[in-house]
Amino acid sequence: METDECGAPEFFSHGSKILLARSPLGKLDPADVERIVTSRNDVHFPKPRALSISQSTELGTVYRPGEIAGLGALAKQHGLAIHMDGARFFNALAGLNTAPADITWRAGVDVLCCGGTKLGMAVTEAVVFFNKELSQDFQYRCKQAGQLCSKMRFISAQWLRMLTNDTWKKHASSANTLARRLSDALGHLPGVQILYPVDANAVFAKLPEKMKTGLKERGWVFYSFIGGGTRLMCSWRTTEADVAGFVADAAAFA
Repeated sequence: METDECGAPEFFSHGSKILLARSPLGKLDPADVERIVTSRNDVHFPKPRALSISQSTELGTVYRPGEIAGLGALAKQHGLAIHMDGARFFNALAGLNTAPADITWRAGVDVLCCGGTKLGMAVTEAVVFFNKELSQDFQYRCKQAGQLCSKMRFISAQWLRMLTNDTWKKHASSANTLARRLSDALGHLPGVQILYPVDANAVFAKLPEKMKTGLKERGWVFYSFIGGGTRLMCSWRTTEADVAGFVADAAAFA
């Protein structure tokens, strides 16, 4: 939200300020959240109104139900709403093997932005308001922001198939499984360090420069800009052959 959204939260809120709390392993530290919220209450300081968390996180880790519930209780104590960025919500859900309600409204989440494109759907994301009061004028905000697509019902229809017969779970579980397999295989190569727990479908690894250069020369595309290492994502369409091929090429430059 702070570094990768081109200032969108500030733009669409007409200038709200984002305050950053410490987040070990990508998960907000409740004590630091409370420190920020209670540090000042004078008119010169921004008035905290909402808490935003990512599930799974930007480091590929996952909030457990109790962790979200703890943040939810803290937020309610101080009059904050909770927004969950769930671009990879289904990967987190598959990794936890729990009920969706346990990591959303039962834990205190007010609004969930639920990822569809990460599951293989085109264009679509779902915004779920558990706190109905916060949905006031939402359709107008979407329209003003250019987010009302022509023939929206056709885009939305993808959700019917994805939520039927656990199709979402098939895609998300496959990506998670392959991410763990990728992590395990890379972790055995000389000079490779796995930086964070692989809770969902992301692997963050510190790769030797020779290995990174060699992999890119062989056509692999990846980023090295978040979390201090190389970010490797397994998607709904990643295959066992993809993982085996990447590991084999990495081993050639170990």
